Amino acid sequence: MMFLLTVFLIHSSSIVSAATAEQWRGRSIYQLITDRYALPEGAATDTCDPGAQTWCGGTWNSIRNNLDYIQNAGFTAVWISPVNQNYEGPRTAYGDPYHGYWIADVSKTNDQFGTSDDLKSLSAELHRRNMYLMIDIVVNNVMATSTTPDYSSYFFSDKSYYHPYCPVDWGNTTSEENCWLGDQKVALPDLDTRNAAVIKHYGEWIQNLVQEYSIDGLRIDAAKHVQMDFWPTFCAKAGVFCMGEVFGDNSIEPVAHYQGPQSLDSVLNYPFYSGLVEAFTIPGPNNITALVQIIEESKQKFADTGLLGNFLENQDLPRWHNQSVDPQSLYNAMVLTFLMDGIPIVYYGQEQGFSGDSDPYNREPLWTSNYEKTPAYELISALNKVNAYSRLLSTLTTNLEPSFEIFL
Repeated sequence: MMFLLTVFLIHSSSIVSAATAEQWRGRSIYQLITDRYALPEGAATDTCDPGAQTWCGGTWNSIRNNLDYIQNAGFTAVWISPVNQNYEGPRTAYGDPYHGYWIADVSKTNDQFGTSDDLKSLSAELHRRNMYLMIDIVVNNVMATSTTPDYSSYFFSDKSYYHPYCPVDWGNTTSEENCWLGDQKVALPDLDTRNAAVIKHYGEWIQNLVQEYSIDGLRIDAAKHVQMDFWPTFCAKAGVFCMGEVFGDNSIEPVAHYQGPQSLDSVLNYPFYSGLVEAFTIPGPNNITALVQIIEESKQKFADTGLLGNFLENQDLPRWHNQSVDPQSLYNAMVLTFLMDGIPIVYYGQEQGFSGDSDPYNREPLWTSNYEKTPAYELISALNKVNAYSRLLSTLTTNLEPSFEIFL
């Protein structure tokens, strides 16, 4: 067994930067919101109300100082919320940008969460542990408090870089790509990603960001709201694994065509999530047949199911325990996210049985759990071990001479 572990560590340590899609295969991801994962030492732990929609104090350094909790559960990658400068101004109708998605200037980091050196230190510590760093990025839009913003404060500082304001006509692909997300209170000005200057500057920006902070992968917010042919050039400039958010339901085709050489390496597997909800929530339809159909159809329509992001919770959805009263239903569904084709993703607090409803109540502070090793945490640890051994054996059987026998 020591031989197997040694080979695994040697293999892992050789691929801790500029990770390709193939190098992400078999990894498992712990997703967190920087503001809500851990507090600096000595900070008050009883003042974070998710409903207040404001900062609670988490930083990149406090993530770095609490990585044992993630690594001891067996995760091999951490996905953190966006790191770029956000809106800086009076509180909005929807609170403050504690989540990191209200982009202002992508060329700057968000000093609410620390310094550039702090982010580099987090990256370095993850790599020291043979873990990957995935950064959430927002490309489709910036944030404004009206539909007639002053563009001078943005990285793309001229109105000509943006589509004219229009509300989204859902179901119309052109409108979904060109019109503005958000609303009249918090508008999200939509970048014209067919503009040659926008393409050029975005390519330069992402290349520099990845290289400066030794980023291993990107999770791309609102990927379907950018035209598909933008992504291959952008991700080539990044030089790392790209996983896009293509929000959807149990329909496979609308999600599947965003994976492949014409678009992205991977997408979050919303059809699988929808099938798990149908099959396992209590009360619920207990529709196992629908889940089986989704799995079978996915094998036919996705370019590579082994690279899809499998999840039960995220920052946009109600927690599992908000939808299902039986803890065992979480365990059943979670086993499938780990053992079916794909890259398992656990949203922070899922292992603690958090039960918040949709945004903002699903963005609870993790420190209230005291980072306990709950039954769900222990199950995740066991599932990650199964995945690690599977990955190890796959590596060995691929790279060793055919005549070499492996004895466990």
